[in-house]
Amino acid sequence: MPIRNKVKQFVDGLGITRYRFQKDTGIAPSTAYNLYDNPDWIPQVTALNKICDYYRVQPSELIYWVPPEEIEEDKEDK
Repeated sequence: MPIRNKVKQFVDGLGITRYRFQKDTGIAPSTAYNLYDNPDWIPQVTALNKICDYYRVQPSELIYWVPPEEIEEDKEDK
């Protein structure tokens, strides 16, 4: 997937737990934990809106695009 999330870095940067992140934003617990644990997990628009609204951030603070050649390099390294 050429888009990844950086929710773990975002949450860790705030100094809060995954639980606090989930409670603050009101997203489903499974969504919060999946976003934190798996950078390949991309939030649905509804969840992304809730996170951005609560923390007053742009989506680019939570997700980013990965060039296809970097994905190929990752596959070759495994």
